Amino acid sequence: MSPSRGALVAGAVVAATVTLAACDSSGTAHRNGAETSRSSTASSPSASPTPSPTRSYPLSKAPRTIPAVREHTAARGPGWRPGKDSAVVIADGSKGLADEGRLLAGELKIGYRGETPARAGDVELALTPKAGGGAESYTLRTHDGRVTISGPGQAGVFYGTRTLKQSVRADGTMPEGEVRDRPGKPQRGLNLDIARKHYSAGWIEDRLREMADLKLNQLGLHFSDDQAFRIESDTHPEVVSPDHLTKAQVRRIVALAGRLHIEVVPEIDSPGHLGAVLRAHPDLQLRNVSGVPSTGSLDISKPGAAKIVDELLGEYTKLFGGAYWHLGADEYLALMARDPAASYPQLQRAAVQKYGAGAGIKDLTTGWLNDRAAVVRPHGMKPKAWNDGFFRGGVVKADKDIEVEYWTGKEFGARPPQEYLSEGRRVMNLNDEFLYYVLGQPNTFVYPTGKRIYEQWTPLVLRGTTPVPARYSDQILGGRFAVWGDLPNAQTAAQVAQGIRMPLRATAQKLWVPGKPKLSWNGFTALAKEIDAG
Repeated sequence: MSPSRGALVAGAVVAATVTLAACDSSGTAHRNGAETSRSSTASSPSASPTPSPTRSYPLSKAPRTIPAVREHTAARGPGWRPGKDSAVVIADGSKGLADEGRLLAGELKIGYRGETPARAGDVELALTPKAGGGAESYTLRTHDGRVTISGPGQAGVFYGTRTLKQSVRADGTMPEGEVRDRPGKPQRGLNLDIARKHYSAGWIEDRLREMADLKLNQLGLHFSDDQAFRIESDTHPEVVSPDHLTKAQVRRIVALAGRLHIEVVPEIDSPGHLGAVLRAHPDLQLRNVSGVPSTGSLDISKPGAAKIVDELLGEYTKLFGGAYWHLGADEYLALMARDPAASYPQLQRAAVQKYGAGAGIKDLTTGWLNDRAAVVRPHGMKPKAWNDGFFRGGVVKADKDIEVEYWTGKEFGARPPQEYLSEGRRVMNLNDEFLYYVLGQPNTFVYPTGKRIYEQWTPLVLRGTTPVPARYSDQILGGRFAVWGDLPNAQTAAQVAQGIRMPLRATAQKLWVPGKPKLSWNGFTALAKEIDAG
């Protein structure tokens, strides 16, 4: 979680099926499988290759994008570029792609004709539900002066439009041939602490648009902490800070995210990091045996503790909807004492009363996590929690469906990432060594560089710089680059946006394309400039 508490490639192309044309003694090129374009019929994505219309063009190169495309079949032909008569059209039976089509048309400054047959110069978007590859995969074919982007799900077709947009911005054209593309990891994103630093709704929406172009699909919103509570509340307006997002603004953010195929993952951290709530409810604050308050910590032995948190969870699960809810669960100060039972006897008594003579405070805390997970599940949300909310041993075990958000190895009773993985848990990578952008750089943190992420980090590197064994790869769901506002005035919002620009692109590359990028870091940064300037 936040550090104060514990202390893409574009030119990197997998040209999977590209081969060079052989020449006879007269220098005439003989076509082979690499020198083909493919059928533009949206309903026949696997149609057999047909010859390119001419041999006068050089064999195409893969489009230059961030993240890079994973497979490109080269062909000979002029490629595609937007023209005065070009338009985006939707294939028959694919009307669900209208939002994607209108967005692309506006970005390319061409027309939009909706669900009508494609003509020369057009871009056609098509849903092909029977195609393999997963909902985020797509196929992009450039041939006969037109482009067809197809995929089994709307998200994949949308990512194909991002590839087309970036290629046109970088080079003015989409190269001839076929792209087959899919993500390396299912969860890819940005985590934003809006509790300690307030960001405007417009700034957040700008980040969503930036994320979408990078094929990132998850925005974590940490909106409650010791410093502030940043979203309007109807159930508990007394906890809300003066600078906050209104519910109307949140709805617009969530709606935009949905159109861009981004899941918003809201977080109310508990039972720690609740200082903003506790200022309005001091009777619920945890105090040790001497009566000294524990900053931001809720006394979970009191019945009112669960009541207020569950009321807030109920309110905001309805506001956000979506697939995930982050329960926090990190750095509960009661468990960071030298002798938790002696320091907080009320918690120890509650643990024994609820779970038996062998139980301790970590069992009471784990039970708290499970109970909060039970609140969000009926809303269709999968629960997530920081890795230091999961404990070794004990009477009570954290529910197996709670996804582990791994950020640090400095926690109370530190457990290496292999322990979570060997239990069969699914893990998300937010490694604070590489992926934590902490305003003001407290506690020896330094602003991460895109170069270091690009050259040294992979999703297997969960803690420090050492990867876990590759056999755990399927349990690692992906990663998010995280911005934390520990010293909120250390940077302006504009400086944050600029500071995370290249690290975010590097993260996107490493989550989309497995393996070492083909471009050098200098080549990657140069491409990013070209795309951004296009």
